[in-house]
Amino acid sequence: MKAIIGLGNPGFKYERTRHNVGFWAIDNAAQRLGVVVDRAKFQSLIGEARIAGEPVLLVKPQTYMNVSGVAAAEIVRFYKLDVEQDILVIYDDMDFPPGQLKLRARGSAGGHNGVVSLIQSLGTDTFCRIRIGIGRPPRGSDIIPYVLGTFPEEERVRVEKAAAAAAEAAMHAVEHGFEHAMNQYNRVSF
Repeated sequence: MKAIIGLGNPGFKYERTRHNVGFWAIDNAAQRLGVVVDRAKFQSLIGEARIAGEPVLLVKPQTYMNVSGVAAAEIVRFYKLDVEQDILVIYDDMDFPPGQLKLRARGSAGGHNGVVSLIQSLGTDTFCRIRIGIGRPPRGSDIIPYVLGTFPEEERVRVEKAAAAAAEAAMHAVEHGFEHAMNQYNRVSF
């Protein structure tokens, strides 16, 4: 079993914000796979699918971004998942321009509190991740209103395409391996 976890904040208020692009990717994957991500379990909304015969959980933690790791750790423990092999996390990243993807098999949190929570709760930074660029706020601006804000129209279109590509990359990784997905999708930009 694999788990594709999109990071975001629950509720309509946050639905279209920069911080929720991980949820956008999960919704896109669910649509492609013909499943609904609506089963409340492990402090998350979950949908179950199969990709190339492999059972896959599509996960949207409902714990709020900064404690996403708590929900992920519950799933890992219950299903006895190998974090390095069975978990793939999709989230927003300010270090890349809006609409750019970056895939990595491990690494630091890069200041992302949701990823800090994952690393702390899982006890390792060796999990696969797909980062979707959201850009940085103007110099001197506060980060919190930026990540909890919505995109200007032109950026939104690019980031929606990137979220769709992230969903595709995640499904590709399940079927062909993460390294192959990295070769296909790393640094793709919209």
